[in-house]
Amino acid sequence: MTAFVHLTVLLNETVAAVLANPDGIYVDATFGRGGHARHLLAQLGPNARVIGFDKDPQAIATGEALMREDARFEIIHDSFASLVPALQARGLLGQVDGLLADLGVSSPQLDDAERGFSFMHDGPLDMRMDTTRGLSAAQWLAQVSEAELIEVFKTYGEERHARRIARAVLAEQASAPILRTKVLADVIAKAHPSWERHKHPATRCFQAIRIAVNRELGDLEDLLAQSLQALAAGGRLAVISFHSLEDRLVKQFIAREAKGDDFPPGLPVTIAQMNPQLKKVGKAIEPSDAEIEANPRARSAHLRVAQRLDARGKALAAGASK
Repeated sequence: MTAFVHLTVLLNETVAAVLANPDGIYVDATFGRGGHARHLLAQLGPNARVIGFDKDPQAIATGEALMREDARFEIIHDSFASLVPALQARGLLGQVDGLLADLGVSSPQLDDAERGFSFMHDGPLDMRMDTTRGLSAAQWLAQVSEAELIEVFKTYGEERHARRIARAVLAEQASAPILRTKVLADVIAKAHPSWERHKHPATRCFQAIRIAVNRELGDLEDLLAQSLQALAAGGRLAVISFHSLEDRLVKQFIAREAKGDDFPPGLPVTIAQMNPQLKKVGKAIEPSDAEIEANPRARSAHLRVAQRLDARGKALAAGASK
């Protein structure tokens, strides 16, 4: 079996952003190949606990190996959208000191042609992060309507030529099922009237289908909302995003929860009455030039950090209430 390499993005910055209580409880919502989780465990005490989530069976295998090495770690084969019920089942809701998420697709997923994520390698048109459940991209294309496909290309891919490309894809699908990544990429490339320099014409549409098949933005919205229940007062949320759709959701969520409830202009209210849930921590962090040179896939990464406030709208040190 080919060993695909994954370089963890913003490793030190992300772990430093969430690390406060050395014996605390932490969640790695996107375990992947364990880069962030391992770095976090290396800096935690013997009573700490780290819980990882991932949809990908290959990531789960890596996580199970780590469980055998380190009793402080546990891996859960599920979407991070199940955060709250998973914590409830373990009696840990509202006790998490740090929650991190590294969104998007990992390098092993992109580089393995059999996973069907990339237009650069011919393979079965799958794109599922969890290959044990749900529709593959080929199955999804076989049942999607023209209106839905146009909307997916337009919204999730921000593709200006969504209508033209969608019609070409469905015309091809009508003549013969699209089962391979190369076939789909070629259809999109032929239909695309305006190729961008240094960007494959299928880039946006492949991204859009992947997001739709995996319900990525819906799961992200669920994770962000549930983080308020999961985090202890003073706990940190750190999210790495790789495209504008993800980053916009994270940025707007933090801004909204840091503002609190709306009141009429001029009405005297206290911070507690405004009920802010989060405090924004610094500006978005981007990879250094050295990291981008070592790992070009890191170039679009943005790390945003927020801290959970207590009931009085104050940011306690993580673990202080324990």
